Amino acid sequence: MPDAVDLTTAAALPIAWLSAWYCLRRLAEAGKGDTVVVKAAASGVGSAAVQIAAEAGARVVALAGSPEKAAWAGQFGAHATVDTFAYPGDAEVEEVLRITGGRGADVVVDTVGGSAFARSLREVAHGGRVVALANVAQEPSTVDTRDFYPKNASILGFQLTNLQILGYDPRADLRELAERVADRTYRVPVETVLPLEEARAAHERLEQRDNRGKIVLAVGEA
Repeated sequence: MPDAVDLTTAAALPIAWLSAWYCLRRLAEAGKGDTVVVKAAASGVGSAAVQIAAEAGARVVALAGSPEKAAWAGQFGAHATVDTFAYPGDAEVEEVLRITGGRGADVVVDTVGGSAFARSLREVAHGGRVVALANVAQEPSTVDTRDFYPKNASILGFQLTNLQILGYDPRADLRELAERVADRTYRVPVETVLPLEEARAAHERLEQRDNRGKIVLAVGEA
């Protein structure tokens, strides 16, 4: 780790930030001129994805489930935000299409799954990419293939643990992420640091889905 990156910040990088980095830089290859929709943008992966996409030159639309979360996610470089509580279901799709001038997004980063994934396929533009990397909704995704194949859209799956089993070595990507944190290109939001003995309280906080940024467990004097 670079000297400018403390251990608490470093602890927040390997899963959320590495996932967002790989999905946007390697899979979707998001770059200048792209429009990127980030779902659950107030989550750890989401807030990282907003920053990574914005720094790459993309126009970022951040979606989050309350006005407070949407506003919080917007501070990381999003060009537009959508409160999905105010725009549920089909209204979310219509709002994303409105923001993109009816074209849709070049890249949709879907960390929600379930019914949200079906909406992602409707929100992606012709020739666009949908990256599916989680199903926090914990529900099946029922999709209409007509929502994506006529658009020649790509669906890209990502799961970090399986990728490593298949041979991916994350150290080079982590090193680059740490360097960008050290030079303040990226900001890693850490909401709470709790001792390991309070792991239960940390999990309860996560399950409430009210946190902004990462919750880190500290061991000893770390």
